[in-house]
Amino acid sequence: MAYIEYNPNPVGRKVGDCAVRAISKALDMGWEAAYIALTINGLQMGDMPNNDVVSSALLRMHGYRRMNIPNDCPMCYSVEDFCADHPHGRYVLYCGGHVVCAIDGDWFDSWDSGSLIVQSVWYRKENE
Repeated sequence: MAYIEYNPNPVGRKVGDCAVRAISKALDMGWEAAYIALTINGLQMGDMPNNDVVSSALLRMHGYRRMNIPNDCPMCYSVEDFCADHPHGRYVLYCGGHVVCAIDGDWFDSWDSGSLIVQSVWYRKENE
């Protein structure tokens, strides 16, 4: 379980593209393809590409489902804690203004977001 630096931005920029990075990693596609998919989905939905409802709808179209977060400690379940509890599978974690992909207990991001609080999770059906 560890943070792994992941920045597929084609020019290496660290911009507000966390949804693009997370979708890119979760769906095994390049940054450009994820950007285009989110943009088209946002256009069809009449919303911005980086809005959670747009990326969530795209994940659903690719076989992901939403998972409930345990309610016993709603404000203290961090990305790192989630990854420790889920050492297998592919997940997209929504952390209130930030999105990060976790795969097999590691989280992939352009910075170490392990301390962020997970608010909702999407996972592939085969993780059941």
